Amino acid sequence: MLTQTLVNVAMGRKPADLVVKNGIWVCVQTGEIIPNTDIAIVEGRIAFVGANADHAIGDKTRVIDAQGSYLVPGLLDGHMHVESGMITVTEFVRAVAPRGTTGMFIDPHEIANVFGLKGVKLMVDEAAGQPIHVWVQVPSCVPSAPGMETPGASISPADVAEAMTWPGIIGLGEMMNFPGVVASDEKMHAEMHATRHAGKTIGGHYPTPDLGLDFHGYVAGGPEDDHEGTRLEDAIARARQGMKPMLRYGSAWHDVATQAKAVTEGKLDPRRFILCTDDSHAATLAFDGHMDRVVRHAISEGLPPMTAIQMATLNTAEHFGLSREIGLIAPGRWGDILLVDDLDDFRPRLVIAKGQPIAENGTLNIQLSTYPYPAWVKKSVKIGKKLTAEDFALRVANKDKIVTANVIGIIENQAPTRHLKLEIPVENGEIPSSFILHPSSLDVAKLALVDRHHGSGAVQMGLVSGFGFTAKCAIASTVAHDSHHLLVAGTDDACMAQAVNRLAEIGGGQVVVKNGEIIGEVPLPIAGLMSDERAEVVAEKAASVLDGFRACGCALNNPNMQLSLLALVVIPELRISDKGLVDVTRFEFVPLFD
Repeated sequence: MLTQTLVNVAMGRKPADLVVKNGIWVCVQTGEIIPNTDIAIVEGRIAFVGANADHAIGDKTRVIDAQGSYLVPGLLDGHMHVESGMITVTEFVRAVAPRGTTGMFIDPHEIANVFGLKGVKLMVDEAAGQPIHVWVQVPSCVPSAPGMETPGASISPADVAEAMTWPGIIGLGEMMNFPGVVASDEKMHAEMHATRHAGKTIGGHYPTPDLGLDFHGYVAGGPEDDHEGTRLEDAIARARQGMKPMLRYGSAWHDVATQAKAVTEGKLDPRRFILCTDDSHAATLAFDGHMDRVVRHAISEGLPPMTAIQMATLNTAEHFGLSREIGLIAPGRWGDILLVDDLDDFRPRLVIAKGQPIAENGTLNIQLSTYPYPAWVKKSVKIGKKLTAEDFALRVANKDKIVTANVIGIIENQAPTRHLKLEIPVENGEIPSSFILHPSSLDVAKLALVDRHHGSGAVQMGLVSGFGFTAKCAIASTVAHDSHHLLVAGTDDACMAQAVNRLAEIGGGQVVVKNGEIIGEVPLPIAGLMSDERAEVVAEKAASVLDGFRACGCALNNPNMQLSLLALVVIPELRISDKGLVDVTRFEFVPLFD
């Protein structure tokens, strides 16, 4: 038995497979920094942590001299979506493991909205073969808001109950249908009941700033964490009500700085807080990092290194009931250990995962097997017909020369949007391209959502403000949370049609068209969401899209991620779906023109 083997190594009766010597133990369970520490590992598990592990060294034991480096538990991302990196699980692991991430809790609700439970099963199967720990949460809201959008597939309470029996499933993904929870919707509560019955964790998602009765009702429903807070009061309210505030720092959502003040200034117990990324772009992973980046940022915002590390290790493990397995350096746990020279500038130089050294100085030194995705995953973009400029004309029923429009307003580096009411000129019964193209303080572009799941050819029109486009252009994406139809924003109808038709041709992705020429493109053939190429290759192609945004006049940080969220009908204030414009504060449809 494993426990006997661990005891025998700890007692010196059996040699360890690996011994790390002369390190400084970052003991997250006590908050201590302990010098002169050795660690002995056997069969991937830690058997001994103490001042001298020489008794566990045999002829075949591999010995690593830490040379006074800090010994830190492997980092855990408590909430994330692999699909947001535009790469597969395997390629995501290839990108983040050398950065010190040894555990990920993934919610594959993006692929679930395209392919349903069979898409989730693909992710579960791929996760099982990784050299680090990848746990999967069953998507809870497919569609995210029933009646407000039409996904490519759906997931039922029976599906959730079935998936809870699969190895590798850790809980229920973020419960985005917060109005459904508050209204005691049968489907939402049945899914949470199935999760509780399985003894697993219910993920939360409460994006509205209203902390009144709806918030209290939502917490009473059972969600146990929340990554949607953006303000100090959000973090405090969630912690006080027994939830775990998840402070996210992804590519475009920067919510650590405001909420960390609950600990640094409000003096709340930091052991209730968790760090996560939620959505990380391939370029962020390839060039800036993953959870190591989040830890560095959290420290820069005033959190002590020990606290930041606890939020990215032990706190996360305890939240998911896994502290017997991961999250701390202690006997019986997996040998997930980072050697870090400077805690303030957190950059692991050696990564040990499941007891094996897998990366050094940012380079993975093991081989990863390619997961064999079936052919059907690359046949998800069905628009039904070749679109033309005429499909994107924006006509007005009345004969007024000025109309008041409900316009989606982008908030840089945040997931919420603003519901703007802007006066728009009308010429000959439609919004003229001369207005859209003309630089103005309104900064308005056309926005269209094209059905890509059912081949209907349907196009839903809207307006968006905030991209700052100054050129004749269009930018289209099949990454369009959560139903993942095809979104296109632009200033020229012909460019919009060209961009949409190009994505149908390549099977999905993101593309930029300027003056009739494709100037940026990243193909994402797997469900229209992911590439099977490596992160650095996808990052280069995605960079061409970001360069394309800039060439069109946009100066936003990660605007492609901002575009991808304009159809997310569970985050206030205003979004677009295949059924129309959605006022998410009231969960009602509103017309484009009042």
